[in-house]
Amino acid sequence: MMIRRLVFAFLVLFLVSCGAKKKSSSSKKHPRKHSTVDRRPSTNTYDSNNSKETETLESTSMTTVYTETVDDYINVYSPIAQKQMQNYGIPASIILAQGILESGAGKGELVRKANNHFGIKCHTGWTGERAYHDDDARGECFRKYTHPLYSYQNHSEFLTTRSRYGFLFDLDKDDYKGWAKGLRSAGYATDRRYPDKLISLIEKYQLYKYDAMVLGVDPAKVKPIAENAYRVEKGDTLYSISKKYNVSVDDIKRKNGLRDNNIKIGQILYLN
Repeated sequence: MMIRRLVFAFLVLFLVSCGAKKKSSSSKKHPRKHSTVDRRPSTNTYDSNNSKETETLESTSMTTVYTETVDDYINVYSPIAQKQMQNYGIPASIILAQGILESGAGKGELVRKANNHFGIKCHTGWTGERAYHDDDARGECFRKYTHPLYSYQNHSEFLTTRSRYGFLFDLDKDDYKGWAKGLRSAGYATDRRYPDKLISLIEKYQLYKYDAMVLGVDPAKVKPIAENAYRVEKGDTLYSISKKYNVSVDDIKRKNGLRDNNIKIGQILYLN
């Protein structure tokens, strides 16, 4: 009897040991999947598993998406952005670039739970629905919309009804670089690289062509603003521009055929 019990115990231990080995082997074949949210400050990466380029959108959402996801976003929302440009004078390229960046091309947490495509916070006077989301601080109050269309509409109203953005409407309608820099200086975002991010998106996805369509210009003939060019903003003088870019006033005047020091907002100056 004792021998039978010992044999039975041995068999049980043997089977348990085999099962544990199989489970360990199985877990090696199926590694845990990782989240698509990327907390690193990268911009463009390459997914080696799918051979597709990804875009890391670093603003409100901090979301990594495939570039084809950005293309899909543009296809859906470009008509709305163009309509807003017609009605309010904000470049469609800027509207789309902000929408892509702030919403994670429609995949970010804030846009999923609040339809908020532009990261607009509640601010004083907001009486609509609210959603709470971690941004500069934990649990900040953001505006919540029942449909993305209302987010686009409210974004236009937000920029046109606040005096600090008023100078932007003196720029040329297609001056996306001036708008990108102006939004940052007016306090729309705290990120110092915010203008660079918007400009990068506009030029990578050729969003400036949507401005051209609204303005009645052939999109095929439109090119991005040259790197060696500067578009005059409110408060600029030839002297301030020369100091900013380390170019003499005389050189700027000679390069641009200027007879005096008079310049106007929206004017393009070539610097070298």
